[in-house]
Amino acid sequence: MTTVKPYGAWPSPITADVMLSAFVSFSELAYRGGAFFWLEGRPTEAGRSALVRYADGKRQDLTPEPFNARSRVHEYGGGAFAVSDDTAWFVNFEDQNVYAVDLPGSLPVRVTSGDAGERFGGLVRDDAGGCLIAVRERHGIAEEPVNDLVRIDPATGTVEVLHEGHDFYAGHRLSADGTRIAFLVWDHPNMPWDGTQLVAARLGPDGLTEETVVAGGIDESVFQPQWISDDRVVYVSDESGFWNLYSYDASGVYHAVPDEAEYGLPLWRLDTRAYVVAGPRHVVAQRIEDGAAELVVADVEQGMTSPLPVDYTSYRSLTRTDSGVAFIAGRRDDVAAVVELELSTGRVEVLASQGAVDFPAGTFSATETIRFPSGDATAYANFYPPCNPACTGPPGALPPLLVTSHGGPTGAATRDLGFGIQYYTSRGWAVLDVNYGGSTGFGRAYRERLNGRWGIVDVEDCVAGVRHLVFEGRIDPDRVAIRGGSAGGYTTLAALAFSRTFRAGAVHYGIGDLAALARDTHKFESRYIHRLVDAADFADRSPLGHVDGLDCPTIFFQGSDDRIVPPNQAEKMFGALREKGIPVAYLLFEGEGHGFRKVENARRAIEAEYFFFGKVFGFEPDDDLPEVHVKNVAWS
Repeated sequence: MTTVKPYGAWPSPITADVMLSAFVSFSELAYRGGAFFWLEGRPTEAGRSALVRYADGKRQDLTPEPFNARSRVHEYGGGAFAVSDDTAWFVNFEDQNVYAVDLPGSLPVRVTSGDAGERFGGLVRDDAGGCLIAVRERHGIAEEPVNDLVRIDPATGTVEVLHEGHDFYAGHRLSADGTRIAFLVWDHPNMPWDGTQLVAARLGPDGLTEETVVAGGIDESVFQPQWISDDRVVYVSDESGFWNLYSYDASGVYHAVPDEAEYGLPLWRLDTRAYVVAGPRHVVAQRIEDGAAELVVADVEQGMTSPLPVDYTSYRSLTRTDSGVAFIAGRRDDVAAVVELELSTGRVEVLASQGAVDFPAGTFSATETIRFPSGDATAYANFYPPCNPACTGPPGALPPLLVTSHGGPTGAATRDLGFGIQYYTSRGWAVLDVNYGGSTGFGRAYRERLNGRWGIVDVEDCVAGVRHLVFEGRIDPDRVAIRGGSAGGYTTLAALAFSRTFRAGAVHYGIGDLAALARDTHKFESRYIHRLVDAADFADRSPLGHVDGLDCPTIFFQGSDDRIVPPNQAEKMFGALREKGIPVAYLLFEGEGHGFRKVENARRAIEAEYFFFGKVFGFEPDDDLPEVHVKNVAWS
């Protein structure tokens, strides 16, 4: 039986405890010697990342507590482990040194002896040379950290420089015989999705020789080189306007698969993969068109693609196995899973799942992909209407809307099941997850809409999405909130300061002062902001300088140890709104960085946000939520 209750006050089985206590996260999937390996993020273990081995239907942890397999190169890390037939190596978060574990399992033993300023990431095993290839990042030896490509001897811990002189290195891969290497380099002010260079070289005992710049430049983004044979490398480039597959050998460079779709991803983390070599002329790739992903087989000789018989919403960490490919699958109506696909038969086997989902049928809101005009462009978003089989809203009433702005800003809103969205829809909210200009999955031109116009284009697209839903009569225009984290937190604050569309906001480790961000942020992103906003416009585009236009209740969430967006950003905005008399709250989580890994902190953030919105919009949540101390109001 369906109960009529006010929107926002619906009882929901998707609680913060359910969201956080059972679900781990997967990353960096690998396969070697009949065994699968992946990193498993565990909120119940203070966010520790464990290296897991799975073989013959059994799983084991290779990194016991307190070991935490997580690199800090570029702050975002990636490539935190590598494996051979008898050994696994991983980067330990605490000291950023490389450790070894004998397989099938032993206590970790330290390999490198770097000091507190030395970090490793992007670990790749060189079987022929009996060593590891990695990106090294050294802090404290120059004005900003120094990055290089190195070779590590696992027996002695000796570190040898293979290549240096560029600001950044990533994407290094070896040919099967170990004699050739391909890798990516780029320099300030570029980010890797702006422009990189692909370098191919011969690798020997004495280092690199016969070095060749294959492709790329300051206006061409090259991504994920892979050797399809010992003398031919496949890679992704956006030279055509979309991240497409190319190949290179002695005869030259070829646009292997022309397509108005994306086969690449933004290289935030060192181990980001969007395709895998599946034969002498085939790759299995994630193909993204207008933000929607499918899995295809691409023939790099004929330039043709064929869809594979799987229906997931994303395909991360694509990895070759003995019988096919494996990947971390996003699902529209279930949590993410580690999946193996047998190419010859199409058989799919789920190897591991984030956790068990046991909710009544119809609990999850289905994604509706919408397009709408925004300025002189078309913008995109994923819309989720309220959905709960036990409840409906009052006759004639319309639901409140939560607009979510993803991070990056070079990121994307996916169609994966997101409990942060379903938490709201199951309580009677509509949610609009916006792929504003600057998002990936729509080609380079769409990505570059944001250049020089951050705080304008993204805000216009969020506002246009709301107007589209109001015009269609699907949401209550007087109860619209916006939420975002990191760069999405900046979009949230800019939308609150520069528009009158939103009535409340939640800012998770967001940016309020662009000049302070440019001064304080880390090396990887230190020039990023200058492409998005001209320095002369920092003051005009900073929400901190426009508090006079910000009249909405706002809640801030921040980690004390955040190096990407330091706490002073949230503290300045909180102080300014408090002095102005706006209802405002600030929750600081000690020991947390850019995002909340500890289950108790993540729970507190979820519940505090909902408590806050309930008070602002005047409904009583069905949940028993802890109070939040809010300045400048009586109801806290």
